[in-house]
Amino acid sequence: MDKFLNDIEREKPIRFTSQQLRIATDNFTNLLGSGGFGAVYKGIFSNGTMVAVKALHGASDKRIEEQFMAEVSTIGRVHHFNLVRLYGFCFERDLRALVYEYMKNGSLDKLLYSEDKKLGFEQLQEIAVGTAKGIAYLHEECQQRIIHYDIKPGNILLDAKFFPKVADFGLAKLCNRENTHVTLTGGRGTPGYAAPELWMPYPITHKCDVYSFGMLLFEIIGKRRNLDRNLPESQEWLPRWVWKKIENGRSLVELMIVCGIQDKNRDMAERMIKTALWCVQYKPESRPLMSIVVKMLEGALEIPAPSNPFAHFWSEPPVPNNNISTHTAWTGIPFDSESSSVATSSTLVCANATPIMRKYGIEMAST
Repeated sequence: MDKFLNDIEREKPIRFTSQQLRIATDNFTNLLGSGGFGAVYKGIFSNGTMVAVKALHGASDKRIEEQFMAEVSTIGRVHHFNLVRLYGFCFERDLRALVYEYMKNGSLDKLLYSEDKKLGFEQLQEIAVGTAKGIAYLHEECQQRIIHYDIKPGNILLDAKFFPKVADFGLAKLCNRENTHVTLTGGRGTPGYAAPELWMPYPITHKCDVYSFGMLLFEIIGKRRNLDRNLPESQEWLPRWVWKKIENGRSLVELMIVCGIQDKNRDMAERMIKTALWCVQYKPESRPLMSIVVKMLEGALEIPAPSNPFAHFWSEPPVPNNNISTHTAWTGIPFDSESSSVATSSTLVCANATPIMRKYGIEMAST
């Protein structure tokens, strides 16, 4: 850790002292939230900059170090409008902490699940698009692809204008582009959002983030948790209920009424629903690239009828779909082609991965 910290000092994130952070947070009195790896406190520096300070804790020093290195090695060296910014860190005996930009409106889950649903459908669609752009940047625009592994509403933060930013890179992993699969040493992700392959002995790719985004998108559409046992059995698991309503060309009317979607947003809702169903396809190779997802949500691509993503859960055989192969999207656009003009069309450019990123790649992926 000493060598890592000495090297990282020459990089962009600032190394703060514990005293500086205690002063900024008024001795950690304003708690914003907490999770499995730490508690987050609001702070303000003498220049007026507001921050969120994540004080790490865990069952062992090794777990804290892994969390710390994962976040600093990934989000500490990439910059995008839809990624939360890491200002710096503190790694001392009495405090291990990460210092992020302050996001006034907190996490998306608190707004989606609250009884007072403040966000309109158009605003939710913008949040979905912004989140997709952030993930696409991680996957496709950095020299070393970054896989997040824990995309969910709780890890999407909203600023004062409800602009979305992907956060919490504690499970993230850098991987070399020439390697198609990632080697994992333990389970990752959150049940309900994690792709099936993360819980099975199957190869892991960046498509696990696509699946998680699809599950997040269902919750945005429904403004509710995907699984709600207080609802009638048919509506208990939202993704499958949505599929049942639209398969074979059924009307969206009932779905829109239940989800509180106005008729003026019908086309937008249909795009979001079809996109979500494509993202949660059981086979990773059938899921689109995140840059394709962005274009689907924005209406830049015509979206074909999705295949049944839940066929493996039921006794009936999968519904055949002759309109699309597992390797080619609509209009001939390859889902997996890294050379696709669509996949690389963004004008945002990631700074080349630094030697520090390569050196401390948190289990560099291997074939």
